[in-house]
Amino acid sequence: MTLVVSVLAGIALGPTVVPPAEVVHFLWAALTGGGIGDVSGAEKMFSLGLAGRMRGYVMNKLGDPAIKGSPWRGDYTGVERLGTERITREIVVDAKADWVLAGWNSGFSEERGITPALLEKVGVASYLHTETCWDYGDKSVDAKPLDALYTDLENLGRIFGVEKRADELVTDLKDRVAALKKTWPEKGDPAKVFVYDSGTDQPFTAGRHAAPNDIVTAAGATNVFDGLNKGWTTVGWEPVIEAKPEVIVIVDYADQPAKDKIAYLKSLKSLKSVPAVKDNRFFVMSYGDAVSGPRNVEGAEDLGRYLRSVGR
Repeated sequence: MTLVVSVLAGIALGPTVVPPAEVVHFLWAALTGGGIGDVSGAEKMFSLGLAGRMRGYVMNKLGDPAIKGSPWRGDYTGVERLGTERITREIVVDAKADWVLAGWNSGFSEERGITPALLEKVGVASYLHTETCWDYGDKSVDAKPLDALYTDLENLGRIFGVEKRADELVTDLKDRVAALKKTWPEKGDPAKVFVYDSGTDQPFTAGRHAAPNDIVTAAGATNVFDGLNKGWTTVGWEPVIEAKPEVIVIVDYADQPAKDKIAYLKSLKSLKSVPAVKDNRFFVMSYGDAVSGPRNVEGAEDLGRYLRSVGR
């Protein structure tokens, strides 16, 4: 039996860390389908060398391509996958998990009857991804996505007793973001970017609380929905047209090939006037880079290189 010490007892939210308690096993819970979650929890743990402290993880099959491209592929193989749909209380109980890491309104859901409060009643502690806490009622935390990532890594470092590794990782990520900023164009307004995840009647995109908002900013551009007080959400096509994005970021996962998404956008007559479509400026971003996690900075670096290559 693996013993994990200095783990949160009860519920941790945002930058709050409550007194520690002994915990035996860890279960990571993830979101089904597009949105915030999936690889987020697993890769925050893996990046800190904590695969051995995990009881398992739950991930929709749509995230499989992100696993294949992950620097922690070996950890995914070594940790049991406990489900390919949504996390449930039954999965948590059957796994004899003592602690769950998930996002609010993604892994955790009042509608599906799996919340930190309900898990606490059966003796299971919880930690909410800080990025998802912007909509957590009177306990909401308004943190920028990259700051939320750093907070989670630092908290997990304290929780599992790997503070030094967490501090080194966060310092490295911050240093890389600072280095990327030095490549931004010295003159002119930042390039306007639209993040396209999916959707036909209404596009599914990233508001200011979703990781791509900060990824785009770190790359030296501006998310056209930076002012939208949402995480991942749907919008209309008209606001996209009015925003006149110069580049469209395509989030790539197993729902539909990125080339098909691009072809669909090009087929829409209403988007013919959009600069990104006219100039064929599409940047494909792995789902693993686009959801909250250590790969966010690599996503920003890759996007930054693309923007510089087109003079932005």
